[in-house]
Amino acid sequence: MKLMLIVLLPFVGSLVASFLPAHARRAGAALAGAVALACTALVAGLYAEVAEAGVVRFAVPWVMGLDFSLRIDGLAWLFAALVTVMGALVVLYAHYYMSPADPVPRFFSFFLAFMGSMLGVVLSGNLIQLVFFWELTSLVSFMLIAYWNHRIDARRGARMALIVTGTGGLCMLAGIIMLGQMAGGYELDDVFAAGTAIRQHPWYPAALALIALGALTKSAQFPFHFWLPHAMAAPTPVSAYLHSATMVKAGVFLLARLWPVLAGSEAWFWIVGGAGLCSLVLGAYAATFQRDMKGVLAYSTISHLGLITLLLGLNSPLALVAAVFHVVNHATFKASLFMATGIVDHETGTRDMGRLSGLRHAMPLTASLALVSAAAMAGVPLLNGFLSKEMFFAETVFIDRADPAHVLLPLVAVASSTFSVAYSLRFILQVFFGPRATDLPRKPHEPPLWMLLPSALLVLACLVVGILPDWALGTPLSMAVGSVLGANTPTYSLAVWHGLNLPLLMSAIALVGGTVLYLVLQRRQATGVLLVFRLDGKRAFEWSMARLSAYAGWFAERVASRRLQTQLLILVLFAVGAVMLPLWRTGVPWGSLTRLSADPAFALLWLIGGLCALGAAYQAKYHRLAALIFAGGAGLATVLTFAWFSAPDLALTQAMVEVVTTLLLLLGLRWLPRRIQAQEEGRPAERASVRVRLRRLRDLMVAIAAGAGMALLSYVMLTRPVAEGLAPFFLTQSLPQGAGRNVVNVILVDFRGFDTLGEITVVGIVALTVYALLRRFRPAPESVAPPLQQREQEVPEAPDPQRLLPGDYLMLPAVLARLILPIAVLSSVFFLLRGHNAPGGGFVGGLILATAFLLQYIFSGVIWTEARLRVLPQQWIAFGLLAAGLTGAGAWLASQPFLSALAWHGTLPLVGDLHLSTVLAFDLGVYMLVVGATALILVALAHQSLRSQHLQWRRPSDETATRLMQPGGKS
Repeated sequence: MKLMLIVLLPFVGSLVASFLPAHARRAGAALAGAVALACTALVAGLYAEVAEAGVVRFAVPWVMGLDFSLRIDGLAWLFAALVTVMGALVVLYAHYYMSPADPVPRFFSFFLAFMGSMLGVVLSGNLIQLVFFWELTSLVSFMLIAYWNHRIDARRGARMALIVTGTGGLCMLAGIIMLGQMAGGYELDDVFAAGTAIRQHPWYPAALALIALGALTKSAQFPFHFWLPHAMAAPTPVSAYLHSATMVKAGVFLLARLWPVLAGSEAWFWIVGGAGLCSLVLGAYAATFQRDMKGVLAYSTISHLGLITLLLGLNSPLALVAAVFHVVNHATFKASLFMATGIVDHETGTRDMGRLSGLRHAMPLTASLALVSAAAMAGVPLLNGFLSKEMFFAETVFIDRADPAHVLLPLVAVASSTFSVAYSLRFILQVFFGPRATDLPRKPHEPPLWMLLPSALLVLACLVVGILPDWALGTPLSMAVGSVLGANTPTYSLAVWHGLNLPLLMSAIALVGGTVLYLVLQRRQATGVLLVFRLDGKRAFEWSMARLSAYAGWFAERVASRRLQTQLLILVLFAVGAVMLPLWRTGVPWGSLTRLSADPAFALLWLIGGLCALGAAYQAKYHRLAALIFAGGAGLATVLTFAWFSAPDLALTQAMVEVVTTLLLLLGLRWLPRRIQAQEEGRPAERASVRVRLRRLRDLMVAIAAGAGMALLSYVMLTRPVAEGLAPFFLTQSLPQGAGRNVVNVILVDFRGFDTLGEITVVGIVALTVYALLRRFRPAPESVAPPLQQREQEVPEAPDPQRLLPGDYLMLPAVLARLILPIAVLSSVFFLLRGHNAPGGGFVGGLILATAFLLQYIFSGVIWTEARLRVLPQQWIAFGLLAAGLTGAGAWLASQPFLSALAWHGTLPLVGDLHLSTVLAFDLGVYMLVVGATALILVALAHQSLRSQHLQWRRPSDETATRLMQPGGKS
């Protein structure tokens, strides 16, 4: 349960923070700090269990054979500790950094959501679940990077980060699906057990490439490195957390997590190691020439992440040890440097290294902390960065390969470390040393001590790990490495001194060479001769987006159309093609079931239904009301057919759907503009007429092919014996497993309840979308009223709006509709309650009640109805989804999968036998959502009538008419 709390608490805190007022600065910081500290304590409390058991698991049954599973081993514990501890420190820092003018609670809401997403990534025990949290980190990081959304660089940087990492995540999803198929399951334990089989599988190269794309994009590795520097437009606390300790570490975490499964091949070496090598060199070189302090740190982050990625790609267990070790070391010194940069920016008003100088005089504490952190980044002895870099040098020297890599890697390692020393020296000496700067926007001074505390604690960690590495980090590192390598864990030493050896010599060369390089470059900068980094990833990205948009526009111009006829044609053609593709290979699987003898009465019914369908299609061109009547006749024939085939549920549902849709279409038909005769410009009338006829002939052929195809498929399904499909299972298991005699309802609310939940969610979304569109809809002038001049001449004075109500001339139907309402309510509840054992259910009951509401609006009018009947459709939709969702989640209390039905059967005094099931609550959610969705569309259409009435009788300048034209306007 601790694992669940660790993941859940940040999301709960994020939700609470989102409701805090914008000025509640301290409350937001206190909430975020309390959540981060609580998660830290929970992670620390699991240390003993993980050390003893190796793996701690927690699982909740979910759906489709997948569990919501959490799994913490040594590697996950180390990363979870990194996420929570760094989160607590950054919250304290952000409390003093963020401006009172900023909506700080919103910042902490996003911050906690990201913390929860990152914890979900590292603690997921299921690959599909890991991908979900992975993409959630991309989404929340987009909101954090774009937090200052008034700045164009923040918006562009956030968009770039989201597109790059989100696209990589989709590629990774494809690779994860392939990996799960190769392993025979998506649980991490199953995948780890199938490592050898996966590497020998033909799909292995493709899966490796796709998963590597996800990891490399998230960790800003070449050639996807360009998004990270532009994400520096985010507030500095975001950079200190996301871009040094958490988000960019997700990619290397995934590579380490799947190292036992994917590593050990040449493809792994060249894909992962090659990307890491390029990022190591490219980032180190680019960081040396940046003017922005954050730019130096961004490119140095790319370089250090490249170092970690290169180590993971070397296929060496000792290299894995060095990679995990450097993950922790890099997070500590880089987060401290980001905090120092934020302090400088906060106190001086600029991050431009060309303007900054001599800040050690005004900010001695900040300068001291930054000096130690930069020294750790440069790899100075007795600091943590030196130890992991020395391990890196050792792995490049002793790599066991016969190709040129064994010579190239040590040279590249020394060269990149030389640049690392150079940009670290420049970062410190140019900003904090030298003469005092005189043209700064603000007079520099030390920040509050509490703002310095997080950076000081991180610097202390750099010192302690650098001096006493085995005592400070030996056991956690051993646990993390052991959880990945298992019995193959090598012997290694975290001692500060390993004697005079080649890695030590390489470190010395890098320190001396970096100092010389800094002096040389400083002299060139003084003379204005700079080595400029020419490769512009942002320009390439923007060019790619522009090209993609242009190609999409070109494709849309040739495929899409504003005409409904063309859109339907494309959809029908795609549907026909999708059906024909499998049938072309396998043929039509004819069934062997004995055909029923044709009944003359029903043959006549089908003939009438077919004629009605043809009449509806023909009259749609000339008379819309007649077309609707014919469509209703075809629907009635369908209802009777369902009843004849012993499908009362389908017949009842189809009947209610026909009634509701017919009424809604009646309300909406009057707002359609008059039919415009098609006349193509610049073409003779004869040629235009020929084109129209050819188009109609084409559409007729497509319609016949699609209709005949659907009839053929229906015929094939009807002739298949019952034993060949799923029907026997549902027929035999409906009562014992679903506790219901109505098989159709049991399928909808029990066996396939997850599908039904998705469907009602879509229905709710559609209803809200239609409502939003109709709020902005203004009908064609000819469908509203005569021209304004005619109204002014004929109606000099507007009558009382109450005289316009339908109830004035439809009094008898209006009274009958009011009498029907309570009967309809009882009928809808009756069908809702009986649905599990007899024809009915939530969908039918909801349509009955929605029809009753429709009648009130039609016969009594909008004003009368809304003055006496508060429908509140949005609340019906919300409570319907809430009831269905909570019913599904309630199954977890009984350790059952989501949406499993829970039943109780007993005997009560005076009542007798009583059977209660959560299925009723789920069906109630369906009932409420159907009522709300139908009523919402009805309300939107009804308010169009209200607008048209006042447009007919009031001049546009009338304030009352203007108010009534708005959604929800009252008389």
